[in-house]
Amino acid sequence: MKTYAVKANEIERGWWVVDASGQTLGRLSTRIATLLEGKHKPTWSPHLDSGDHVVVINAAQIRVTGNKLSQKTYYRHSNYPGGLKAETLDHLLERKPTLVIERAVWGMLPQNRLGRAMLRKLKVYPGPDHPHQAQQPVAVETGEAPTE
Repeated sequence: MKTYAVKANEIERGWWVVDASGQTLGRLSTRIATLLEGKHKPTWSPHLDSGDHVVVINAAQIRVTGNKLSQKTYYRHSNYPGGLKAETLDHLLERKPTLVIERAVWGMLPQNRLGRAMLRKLKVYPGPDHPHQAQQPVAVETGEAPTE
């Protein structure tokens, strides 16, 4: 019996929609990263991007545990001297709630070309509306990872 290896032209991509309202940031990000990588598929291969597209709605309504709203700090730099900017999670959720989920998921993906290709399949929206109804995304049930 031979071992099956999926080829790049045989990969089938699905669409998933995840409702982030009331979900914990880290657990939600882990579930999303699993879908983007394709680890929920039996044909997963570490050297190929075999994952699906993920649409996240209600990103502004995520939860965090403990005192992370005031203690967790996000940094960015303008590449100019003295250009380091710091922002708490509370302020970033008010200003741009989609960026919180994108950065959490990015930290769980491979930090290379493959990870960047996976991140391009992530679509995050702060409210309940999204423009991807034509792709007929399947809703992910909360609490469990989807299976094919």
